[in-house]
Amino acid sequence: MNLRKDADYIMKAAIEACLPDEAVRSALQTRDFKRGRIFMVSVGKAAWQMAKAAADILADKLTSGVVVTKYDHVKGEIPQTTCFEAGHPVPDENSFQGTQAALDLVKDLKAEDTVLFLLSGGGSALFEKPLIPKEELADITKQLLACGADIVEMNTLRKRLSAVKGGRFALACEPARVCSIVLSDILGDPLDMIASGPAYPDSSTCEDALGIVRKYDLKLSERATELLKQETPKELYNVETQITGSVSGLCRAAAEAAKELGYRPVILTDQLSCEAREAGAFLGAIGKTYAVSTESVAFIAGGETVVHLTGTGKGGRNQELALAAAQLIAGLPGTAVFSVGSDGTDGPTDAAGGYSDGETKEKLLEKNIRIYDVLQDNDAYHALQITDGLIMTGATGTNVNDVAVLLIKR
Repeated sequence: MNLRKDADYIMKAAIEACLPDEAVRSALQTRDFKRGRIFMVSVGKAAWQMAKAAADILADKLTSGVVVTKYDHVKGEIPQTTCFEAGHPVPDENSFQGTQAALDLVKDLKAEDTVLFLLSGGGSALFEKPLIPKEELADITKQLLACGADIVEMNTLRKRLSAVKGGRFALACEPARVCSIVLSDILGDPLDMIASGPAYPDSSTCEDALGIVRKYDLKLSERATELLKQETPKELYNVETQITGSVSGLCRAAAEAAKELGYRPVILTDQLSCEAREAGAFLGAIGKTYAVSTESVAFIAGGETVVHLTGTGKGGRNQELALAAAQLIAGLPGTAVFSVGSDGTDGPTDAAGGYSDGETKEKLLEKNIRIYDVLQDNDAYHALQITDGLIMTGATGTNVNDVAVLLIKR
């Protein structure tokens, strides 16, 4: 009974099913690019993979391109394209340089030209030209991460502090048309929130932004506060958008893989949005309820959890979820929980997520380590490292949220 082997198979199959290559190819093959020049801007954790697929299809039709992605995510050269690797989740100087290169690329275009805009999660940090000092932008981002703000709340503020977010990049492309292909990393696929909507009208309001500041008692300068009071574009006439992938597909792929291994798959939700340790405890509780099950079952939950930082340890939301589940499934035979980020990274670590089973808690106790203490210090990485519970994939080339799975094998 090798639960870890099953977990690795399901995780790998789910992620591979959500790679953007084929989706980008399908989207481009139905489009007519006979008029004018084609310029490509690809932004996000999956930017290189999406750009490579597009460049292969367009070949010599592509005039020029810019890719801005996360460090260690560029896998080689792309013809006619300059690639930038930059900071995430906090933008850095390379983020600003890559963004400026994209703005320079789309400057002075004509109405018959097309900007192929390939967008994936992570773009909020990677694609940035701040309207406030970069040091303050970094500080605001860190405040939002530390207080557990969700991605929608973070992006509501980010787009008002930026020259490219909230539809402003599409304005910079005028009068050229923008063909936007999006890999969604936000629940419900709100196009104005994915990477803070550089090429989509903004549905959030100034009052929404100011309410978030009050909710978390954020410390902002007078300049930043004034920017939050300035409204973002509500209409764009030069953009056509298509979504190519999302977390619902990730969950379906995980379910299909689990079924191949003999599990009865149950998709609990593709809208998971809560504290990571609460999600782990919930899956662990289901494991206790189904301890008497006589059939193999895989309970699947997709979405994106959050972590409130209470300590100074090392970890990520998926690692924390898996470790929190270990507390409840301790001693249960044939029971495991794993959680993984589809992009291959989980928080500021080199792990994609975490795995725990009925033996994890006991292994830690043998070394005098209590799961409660580890979670209080947000140090799931080192605890899972001890139990061989870290999931390592490297950059995957996609980014469609996370998937967590409870396996009960009989």
